[in-house]
Amino acid sequence: MSTSITAATPAGLADVVGQRATGDWFRIDQARIAAFADATEDHQWIHLDAERAAAGPFGATIAHGYLTLSLLPRLTRGLLDVGGTAMIVNYGLDEVRFLQPVVAGSRVRATSELTSVDDTARGVRAGVTVTVEIDGTERPALVARTIALLVPQDAA
Repeated sequence: MSTSITAATPAGLADVVGQRATGDWFRIDQARIAAFADATEDHQWIHLDAERAAAGPFGATIAHGYLTLSLLPRLTRGLLDVGGTAMIVNYGLDEVRFLQPVVAGSRVRATSELTSVDDTARGVRAGVTVTVEIDGTERPALVARTIALLVPQDAA
């Protein structure tokens, strides 16, 4: 696996479809979970009440699935390195599956695989499957099919 999926230009992504890259480990601690609960007003006990959660189905507090999803920009930072790009815009998600809860204090990392490239009038639309692993577990936290629009410098 490489440290990044690399292309000289957005158009060059077509030559690297199928490549994968894996990021660094990142810890999701209870303070981040609490801050996300406050930001989203999702104060469910499985995220915040350590005593109750210890006796609950996961044995500890867990991160919100949407918290883990919201960390994709951080977890995938540097995994796609494309020259000649004025900007990269989040175009959306085709599919997201939350497969395993992330227990507070766990480390996660992302593996990105470039799965599709489509030329558009605005630039190149890249489909990337992102898998978020949890350190020490076999099953991933989530798998998301993301779409990004890469705008070439000469089109910005």
